[in-house]
Amino acid sequence: MVTAGLRVNVAPDPVAPAPRVLGIDPGLLRTGYAVLDRDARSEARLVEAGVIRLASREPLARRLAALAEALELLIETHRPPLLVCEDLYAHYAHPRTAILMGHARGVVLVTAARRGLEVLSVGATRVKKTLTGSGHASKAQIQRAVAGTLRLARLPEPSDVADAIAIGLCGLRLPRSGPGASAPGRRRVMRAADGLQGAAR
Repeated sequence: MVTAGLRVNVAPDPVAPAPRVLGIDPGLLRTGYAVLDRDARSEARLVEAGVIRLASREPLARRLAALAEALELLIETHRPPLLVCEDLYAHYAHPRTAILMGHARGVVLVTAARRGLEVLSVGATRVKKTLTGSGHASKAQIQRAVAGTLRLARLPEPSDVADAIAIGLCGLRLPRSGPGASAPGRRRVMRAADGLQGAAR
């Protein structure tokens, strides 16, 4: 199920069409997403952001399939050439968390590859430093930085959404080539789930 928590209706800029970015904060229960681009003045603007919610009682395989369907729908709707995804981070005290998150991240990368998107992976520390100047920024600091950068009327909620927006903003600011990026070949478009419900900001 895809829920859009923040949405800004913007018309395409005929003067300087900007590349569109899909930022993803992967998870097995909630995957945050954000679609961003730049205006004619090269300022970042938010097109849509929200959460893909997965049923906790469903088997892992079904949750991953549902995540893939939702991602397909987002890509089909917004057609971003670039997907930016957070790198895995393994804490020594919770190694299983990274393993489980790896499933969701794998689905994100495979879906991007099937649709021919360029993929950029960024670490959490880099995202935080890019947005706030500190690699140890808190969730609240990220939310405030995102809201300030995009001039949002309210802080993005939940934190998955704020993280996805931050990841997308980081992708807009970083070079689109190098060891963390790849440009896979295009594959057949898969059927996407019907409907995308959005909520006005």
